[in-house]
Amino acid sequence: MAHADPYGDIDFDEVTEQTGLAGDEIKCLKVCFDLFDTKKVEFLSADDLGEIMRALGFRPTEEELKDLLLEIDEDGSGEIEFGEFCQLCATFLVDDPDMETMKRELKDAFRIYDKEGLGYITTETLRGLIGELLAPLTEEELEGILEELDEDGSGSMDFDEFCEMMMTKPE
Repeated sequence: MAHADPYGDIDFDEVTEQTGLAGDEIKCLKVCFDLFDTKKVEFLSADDLGEIMRALGFRPTEEELKDLLLEIDEDGSGEIEFGEFCQLCATFLVDDPDMETMKRELKDAFRIYDKEGLGYITTETLRGLIGELLAPLTEEELEGILEELDEDGSGSMDFDEFCEMMMTKPE
């Protein structure tokens, strides 16, 4: 018995036109959508959206989620159908912020940790931040990361080093 095409009911041209996503990205999102649609009802609950987005590696704020939901869930049903799901994910997949926007966002993030406004983040602050973000880490792993980040051995990280750290893709 032949299996039904899992992508048979998708209008790829329409989804691509609405989202700018490529065919393989749409197929990948369909697999993800189906995994999250545990009840097989062909929609995802808006209440689960934050959890779903985080599971996919996106980090929307609560405010972004609210705005996205208003934009995507046009009928206000609280149900996210596959097409809406693609639109939602596309906002995170397609929008590459320009360098200026990225620098501005990094500057804002940097200010959060540079509490005294001295223009640098101390190694101790960085230790706490990395320990929290990458937990669980051994003390050795944490030290190794800090050594790598503090290339000049100053015991602090200035804004340029911070930008480099944040913009470098892991190998």
